[in-house]
Amino acid sequence: MSIVVTGATGQLGRLVIDELLERVPADQVVAVVRNAAKATDLAERGVELRIADYTAPETLDGVFQAGDRVLLISSNAMEENTAQHAAVVDAAVKANVALLAYTSVLGGAAATFRIAAHHAATEELILASGLPHVFLRNGWYNENYSGNIGFVLKSGIVMGSAGEGRIASASRADYAAAAAAVLTGEGEDGRSVYELSGDEAWTLADLAAEVSRQTGREIAYRDLTAARYSQIMADAGVPVRDAESVADADLGIARGELAAVTGDLRRLIGRPTTTIADSIAAALKN
Repeated sequence: MSIVVTGATGQLGRLVIDELLERVPADQVVAVVRNAAKATDLAERGVELRIADYTAPETLDGVFQAGDRVLLISSNAMEENTAQHAAVVDAAVKANVALLAYTSVLGGAAATFRIAAHHAATEELILASGLPHVFLRNGWYNENYSGNIGFVLKSGIVMGSAGEGRIASASRADYAAAAAAVLTGEGEDGRSVYELSGDEAWTLADLAAEVSRQTGREIAYRDLTAARYSQIMADAGVPVRDAESVADADLGIARGELAAVTGDLRRLIGRPTTTIADSIAAALKN
């Protein structure tokens, strides 16, 4: 039996691998990657590499083995990811894996924004497969915001379409630790769904105020219509469909769909979640 992480060279995947290597021997960990050259550091740490691509189903044949515990990290291809995920689910069924964990979104099918709909479709595929499964319904990452700190400082504003909606975010490392806990059976309680979110919910106005506090600069939140926000992102080079999806997710935030503080994440990782203030501080040091 191996613990297999797909998308292992991505930002979340690498953190999951790090967490697993703190818990189990390296020879029990497998990284599924598209390009072995980008994963030489993982191989040097004793992690087995298996080469496959979500977009090429034939490459997934044999990538899983009976008894594997698999983490399917969701694809970033927002409009195409359901088909990509279906190929992974099919391969997992053929291999008769022991567990298929999936990084979904907070709220699951109850969330109504566009990105959430793609996750709900994948959850349906996994349920229909009959495989033992766990849905890791991740809330928003702190890094969605702290990663844009350069633009915020340059422009003097935080932009969005979330109104006064709250975001119960946590760091990417927090979510990685939760995934590792479920994959290794440490800390998890046998549930098939975990609603994962941070310990505190904050608004984009709170975010602007926190950046102001830490930098001594006047940063304001500018609330825009979704159409205007997506256009600004598109003008800055973000693919149009992605820009529209991000702005649409902000409308979900305004409806309260990413605000739930469930405590599941804190319980799984055995510590408080990382605050947005801590993530901003870390970003400002870089």
